[in-house]
Order: sequence, then C-alpha cells, then structure tokens
Amino acid sequence: MLNGLPQIDDIVDAARRLRGHAVATPLLNAPAIDAMVGGCLLLKAEPLQRTGSFKFRGAYNCISRIPEAERGNGVVAWSSGNHAQGVAAAATLLGVPATIVMPSDAPPPKVENTRALGAEVVSYDRYNESREDIGAALAKDRGATIVRPYDDPWIIAGQGTVGLEVAAQATALGLRPDAALVSCGGGGLIAGTSLALIDHLPGIAVHPVEPQGFDDTARSLVVGERKANDLEARSICDALLAPEPGELTFAINRNTLSEGIMVNDEEALAAIAVAFRHLKIVLEPGGAVALAAALSGKLDCRDRTVVVVLSGGNVAPEVFFRALV
Repeated sequence: MLNGLPQIDDIVDAARRLRGHAVATPLLNAPAIDAMVGGCLLLKAEPLQRTGSFKFRGAYNCISRIPEAERGNGVVAWSSGNHAQGVAAAATLLGVPATIVMPSDAPPPKVENTRALGAEVVSYDRYNESREDIGAALAKDRGATIVRPYDDPWIIAGQGTVGLEVAAQATALGLRPDAALVSCGGGGLIAGTSLALIDHLPGIAVHPVEPQGFDDTARSLVVGERKANDLEARSICDALLAPEPGELTFAINRNTLSEGIMVNDEEALAAIAVAFRHLKIVLEPGGAVALAAALSGKLDCRDRTVVVVLSGGNVAPEVFFRALV
C-alpha cells in the first residue's frame, strides 16, 4: 500500500490469497461478435465467477484479512446484490457471520441468493435512506467489520486480479490489446483492473463504461474531481448505480483511465442478447455495458484488439426475457 492506495504488489498478493477459492475465468472470443465490430474482442467472462460476478474476488481478499479474534463479530456490507452475494459467500467460507443492507427494489434473485449463501439481509429505501448510515449503525452495535463495496484498498486489490488474469491470458494467446472496456459503478473493479493492465500491458487505454444518467466517473475525469449523479436518475443497470465515484477509487482512476463511455438501457439489453446468442453467457444489464460500448460503436474497435470485461450475470428472469424478445 502507498498512502492507503493499493499497488500492483497488493494485487499480486490478492491473487495468491484467492488461488483455490476464486475461479480463473476464461477469456473468450466469438468470430460472429468480432465481425459485428470489425475487430478482435477478448471477453472476460466474470459471470462464471463464484456468485456470478467479479465481486467475490474483492470480498474474499478483504474478509480473509480480518484478524481471527475479530471474525466472530461478523461483517456488515451494503449492496444492490453482487457485492452482497460475494460477501455472503466469502464470509461463509471463512466462518464469519454476515449482514447485508440491500435496497428494497433489488432484483429478487440477488436477495434470495444472498440469504441462501448464509447472510442476514436488512432492506432499505435507496431513494430516501442512506445505506451507509444504516450499515455503520449495525456495525457499531455488533462490533462488526464493514466490508465496503468498492472504496476499500483490499477490495480494489482483489478486483484487480481480473486485470492480472486478462494480461496473462492475452499474452498466452500472443495478443496485445489496444484498449479495455470495463463497467464502472463506484469504480473498484476498474481501479484494480486498470492498475494491473497498465502494469502488464503498457500503453493500453482503459475506458470506464457507465449507464446513461450515471456517468459520474466520466464527468469526474473531465474536471479532475468527483462529481455526483442526479438523484432522480434511473437505469436498469442496478449493479452500477453508485451516487458518485469512491474517494479511493477515483484517486486511482483519475491517473489510470482514458475517457469514459456511456450506454443506455436498450444498448445494454441488446448486448445481453448478443452474449447469449453467440457466447451462451448470461449477463445482467450492468454486466453487459462494456460489451454494449463495443457493439454500439461508442468505442471504435475496427482493426483493434479490445478487452471487454463481462462483469456479472445475476439477472432477474423478466429482464433477461425482455432482452431476448
């Protein structure tokens, strides 16, 4: 760590800690999708990770570092679903009680899966209540450790193992990516992933992809300081609805990222259909935005090799059906 921010050595250490617990997800390619964009897309399939998204990586890396004497007091986290499931699974593996604060409108499968993984779920109104305040009160009352969804150095380092794997897999294929598209909510995944990619693949441009109305990271990069989203904004991409960039994540991302890209809900749904048709991979809207950026032409992929992180696949059945019809 340097000034509280993870470095490449911390990501390498996280990879060692995750070995045997996290899945080394494949880097896929589909000629039919390549033909659509006129380039070569290397698709990192994080829906095949434990709990269906990259979130298990950071959660396990973070929780596994809690001293044994403090684990009995449990952990508290807040999440719309993917971090919730990652924390629940990691906590169960490590024998730590978990309580997750989840919005009342979270997709039912995410809530059900979180409970099935052994966590207690506390509901809140995302538009009128503060999940951070609720979680902090619970943690204080129970003496529990807070496991933040993105603004934590060990969470960022764990998510960065995605980038380590991508770099190794692309190199093994004899390919050197020109750019990477990574979904961005609070910024933990792209912060860690960009650190790893830039270290291992110098010169790569890493672009954050956000839902329409939630382009806080893109706008923050332009002005050099954190900007919040409109409280009235709405999107189907429930995994990416952070109110503003994280403090730690933006301290990294302002130095590692290229310009941001924004996609709308229909573009995300179209990407879900393409992934299912040509990869046989199930994506959720938030997990599909990076692919949507390529398919929509918002990043020109012609004659280029581009990494696309498919970040999650925990989709509600009715949303998946909407994407396919």
